[in-house]
Amino acid sequence: MTLGWKLFAVFLAFLTVLATVIVVAFRERRRARAIPQDDLAAQQAADGRVLAIVFGAIFGGMMLTLLVAWLVFF
Repeated sequence: MTLGWKLFAVFLAFLTVLATVIVVAFRERRRARAIPQDDLAAQQAADGRVLAIVFGAIFGGMMLTLLVAWLVFF
């Protein structure tokens, strides 16, 4: 497998992570709109789930960066 195909596979993995974050975050925000205004605990839990998805994707992006560096330099 050439370097170009390996990097293409990493790019597809990046797009998969990005698409997952977008879909899950928008789905959670859509569900959060149904939460009553006076239910602060449920609103905070929904915000926490969105933040967990976003920060989880950040760590996934860091892993992809390490993978690209390993593919290119070793």
